[in-house]
Amino acid sequence: MHDTEPQTAGGKVLWHFLMSLDGFVAGPGHEMDWMAGFSVRPGLHQEYIETTGAVLGGRDGWDVVNNSRPYGGAWQGPIFVLTHHPDDATPADDVTFLSCGPAEAVRIGLEAAGGKNLEVFSPTIGRQLLELGLIDEIDLHIAPILLGEGIRLYDNPGSAPIRLHRLGEDDPMSVVNVRYRPTTTAKIPAGTPQAAH
Repeated sequence: MHDTEPQTAGGKVLWHFLMSLDGFVAGPGHEMDWMAGFSVRPGLHQEYIETTGAVLGGRDGWDVVNNSRPYGGAWQGPIFVLTHHPDDATPADDVTFLSCGPAEAVRIGLEAAGGKNLEVFSPTIGRQLLELGLIDEIDLHIAPILLGEGIRLYDNPGSAPIRLHRLGEDDPMSVVNVRYRPTTTAKIPAGTPQAAH
């Protein structure tokens, strides 16, 4: 399977996440401890550190990671937090709390990004921007883990399906094939009848 091309700084709006195989970008309550311990292509984080000019996130996620910088603190730049109640937010360096529509938040974020990319780190804001036609790319890193519950990347019951074109040299409508083997398996006690496969 081919990896994606290196990320470039082109003033794009990227909806960017590490995601579990079952579609979660955070655990219950925006818990993110599960994200540790996965290997990525060498230089991958550095690509995003160099191509990201600003970050846009939501208040729920910010309240959990409060004062934490993206990419383990290696990225420095303006962070914008979109919220309905900016007056009770905990202030932090280079963090601006916005109370506006998502399109205006993107305009502000892109201006601050100075020609680099604006990374969107919020499922809710990303969904709204997708509906407004303001997402340039959905950039996912799928981790070999099943969470079973948490915050989904795209949770929009009753909406029409949104078809995507995969970037790269292959057929943009082809599926991505992945195959995993569980690292832990249930032990069936001796004498227990096995279920038919």
